[in-house]
Amino acid sequence: MNVPALRSPNAALVLDLLRTAGETGISRLELAERTGLTPQAVSKITARLRAEGLATEAGHRASTGGKPRTVLRLVPTAGYAVGVHLDRDELTTLLTDLAGAVVARRTRALDLGAGAGPVLDAVTDEVRALSAGAGAPDSEPADEPAPVPAPVLGIGVAMPGPLDHRAGVPGRVTGFPEWDGHPVREELARRLGLPVVLDKDTNAAALGLAVRPAAPGSFAYVHLGTGLGAGLVLGGAPLRGDRTGAGELGHQTVQLDGPPCGCGGHGCLEVLCLAAVAGGDDAGAARILGAGAANVVRLLDIDEVLLGGRLVLAAPEVFAGGVREVLAGLGLTAPVRVAGERDAVAEGAAWLILAPIFGK
Repeated sequence: MNVPALRSPNAALVLDLLRTAGETGISRLELAERTGLTPQAVSKITARLRAEGLATEAGHRASTGGKPRTVLRLVPTAGYAVGVHLDRDELTTLLTDLAGAVVARRTRALDLGAGAGPVLDAVTDEVRALSAGAGAPDSEPADEPAPVPAPVLGIGVAMPGPLDHRAGVPGRVTGFPEWDGHPVREELARRLGLPVVLDKDTNAAALGLAVRPAAPGSFAYVHLGTGLGAGLVLGGAPLRGDRTGAGELGHQTVQLDGPPCGCGGHGCLEVLCLAAVAGGDDAGAARILGAGAANVVRLLDIDEVLLGGRLVLAAPEVFAGGVREVLAGLGLTAPVRVAGERDAVAEGAAWLILAPIFGK
């Protein structure tokens, strides 16, 4: 599929407005008003989008004068993306349409320490099964994939950091040094014959949250699962850092004489949080997490703290309340809420492919 947005910033801008308008659609006049483009330019762009099968008419809307306005909407089935969440103990793959809606999902147990060969074999098998419309191993009926009539545009892969986003190569993942320097992006692209984008799990989740309508302009997505990290969004765009090192929240030192961490440090936020959870003290873990979140709020003056990850989702009120209490006690007014659903990372990984189509 030759997506015009990939070669035209104006087309990407129009496509994004069609996406956020949803099923109700948006008129050409509204597109011109919202983009600042001339009506003639909007007409040319929307004609191309319709010819490419990316946009279609969605009825008419009454106008303040003259004939009713034709409303256009995005065609979500014009293309698909695969999102892969490569966690330390689990592999989640899902297929989304062009608007980011999940069409199919698969999950299986995985040992990241098994090495790149077996793990990438599993990723390859799962992606092929999704794109072919094969049945899912999950018992949930909602996880059954449907046949895919349109092309898969690419595969977004999210895994624990640190990693080099530009080169598509992981670094020394805490506890799994064997991944250091492995050409994950190139190998998966060769195996699957599709474009591949690799990013940190927290960055991917933050991107998926940032593209939602009415998303805050700046926020920290704090993810507590098999590890602890943060995805940072400033000015509506993910902040990765030159070496994709931004957001390594879990390896802030918060206790100088604390227990050793797999990263080589001592008293890291991650090791303290995970130890508290393992000891059944979710409230204590929430307070520790709040200390880290407070550091981020003070450093970056962000609008909001969003929480996610399997441990947070297992006790959402405890974690949201605990982090909120710590921030309030320090006079910090940034709102705190749980925003990461079960598949936030995998959905965000699919947006690694979709976001450039919409100029994100």
